[in-house]
Amino acid sequence: MTIDQKPDKPKSNCGIVGVYNHPEAPILAYYALHALQHRGQEAAGIVSFYYDPVKKKKKYAIHKGEGLVLDVFSDFRILTDVLKGDSAIGHNRYSTTGGSKRANIQPFVMSYHGGILAISHNGNLTNTLELRRNLEKGGAIFQTTTDTEIFLHLIAHSRKTEVVEQILEALQIVRGAYSLVILTENSLIAARDPYGFRPISIGRIKTENGYAYIVASETCAFDIVNAEYIRTVEHNELVVIDKDTLQTGVMKSYKIQENTPESRQCIFEYIYFSRPDSKIFGHNVDKVRRKLGKNLADEAPVFSNNEKVVVISVPDSGNTAALGFAQVNAEKGQTTAFEIGLIRSHYVGRTFIAPSQDKREFSVKVKFNTVKGILQDKVIVVVDDSIVRGTTSKSLIKLIREANPKEVHMRVTSPPIRFPCHYGMDFPSKEELIANYYETEEEIGKVIGVESLHYLTLQKLLDSVPVEKNIGYCTACFSGNYPVEIEENHNKFSTEE
Repeated sequence: MTIDQKPDKPKSNCGIVGVYNHPEAPILAYYALHALQHRGQEAAGIVSFYYDPVKKKKKYAIHKGEGLVLDVFSDFRILTDVLKGDSAIGHNRYSTTGGSKRANIQPFVMSYHGGILAISHNGNLTNTLELRRNLEKGGAIFQTTTDTEIFLHLIAHSRKTEVVEQILEALQIVRGAYSLVILTENSLIAARDPYGFRPISIGRIKTENGYAYIVASETCAFDIVNAEYIRTVEHNELVVIDKDTLQTGVMKSYKIQENTPESRQCIFEYIYFSRPDSKIFGHNVDKVRRKLGKNLADEAPVFSNNEKVVVISVPDSGNTAALGFAQVNAEKGQTTAFEIGLIRSHYVGRTFIAPSQDKREFSVKVKFNTVKGILQDKVIVVVDDSIVRGTTSKSLIKLIREANPKEVHMRVTSPPIRFPCHYGMDFPSKEELIANYYETEEEIGKVIGVESLHYLTLQKLLDSVPVEKNIGYCTACFSGNYPVEIEENHNKFSTEE
């Protein structure tokens, strides 16, 4: 695969969910994973715990496979006959560390001296090689090539007597980004690393016998199962939901490390990854995206003498920002309208056979189509969330020009991406990023084929996101400032198969 044919958007590496004390826990986990499908499309899995009255102990059931949630669980009997019990965790996977081997599909389960334990992980550890070498020297045998398995080995090697203490000890050893859901025989546990790179929230569901609890990467997973949002898991926090919680409504909370640093929440979650109808880090994504668009228009409005400016989005992540851009552009005195100029197909398969033409251009046509009556003879502003390699943007602008607009301008709700991510997003190497080939917006705009191009500045980006005490953001992909140390040759492990 050439650079021109590679995917031209960053990928998030998973969505996670946990359900506790619900008679249909596996089914709820399934629907929650369906809502989180955008966070990972390579594989999906669910583990459930149930009580075996014959052997008088907890047992687990597991089902996972490659593909979308609907594909992996196409036989609904899996959710009713195979997966049973009142607690379950699930995972949608997009691989960053460890590659896309079948063995790497989560959740992972282990039986050890503390009982049975299952885990789902969203994030990326940055001291994987060091930890893996040390564990192997101590006799650990790895079954996968993921960093998630490291958590299991560290927990199993702990000499602490209580499961929560074992988990806390493991989390104090690892370094990097992690949001976790962990299922034990008696509890559901959620945790966010000390810097809180990835989101995870807590909700509850009213049942006939009280409340069931659910934790998930985004609150859109709560909406689909009619769960009430309670709160986000704070950075540097481990939360335990158990039988005491069911009686009192109080969740046990522990600090992972003694001192809680200022968080470094992934700012790209607001820009692109999360669904606009979700709440992450305690705030609504839609509201932030609208402000991104407004600030973008404030920095770089588009004016045209005696012509209406038509603002269109690159669906779906650009929709809300385009509305914000159109609003402020109009407030500045320019006749402006937001229109649906691009239609996106949601039924694109993972592979297809291209006819005898440029494969990159054909892939864009498979995914998008223009509404020609909206674009023809108009001054068009295309609002997108990011430009990575620039290959898709170039093909998309060419497609738009086939509708014969007068002008095409592009506005991007993030700064130029110049650095790879090491905390759970799959960005190309530094050499593949278009912003490292060209120094100015004008140069990149010419390559893409637009009359003008503007990226939102880093300062305006930071002005767009919520401001709270002890809350900060990771902007490493724009600035190169990595808040957590990254071991040498970190990417070497990430590409192993």
